[in-house]
Amino acid sequence: MRAKREYRDRGETQVAILDALVERNEEGMTIFELRAAVSVGIDEIESGLADLKADELIVVDSQRTRTVIKPADRVVPDPAETDDESVVDWVRERLPF
Repeated sequence: MRAKREYRDRGETQVAILDALVERNEEGMTIFELRAAVSVGIDEIESGLADLKADELIVVDSQRTRTVIKPADRVVPDPAETDDESVVDWVRERLPF
């Protein structure tokens, strides 16, 4: 599952982070799991997380024995929505804009 369409106009790293988090919406991800899922350096992940946190698109849950990062509810698409890639998304991913 991917993040809602209205959140896909962000930087490549931020979109990759949101998509990874949406995939594991219920349990969230640690920073190490996120780093393994998103193929960028830790500095880029840190910067992306800071921007997403500032825009309130992620939630940090440190109430458990470990700290996990989850997507905000508004980022997670409704399961009834299709996960079909639109033509615009297809073009955006393949052309260097």
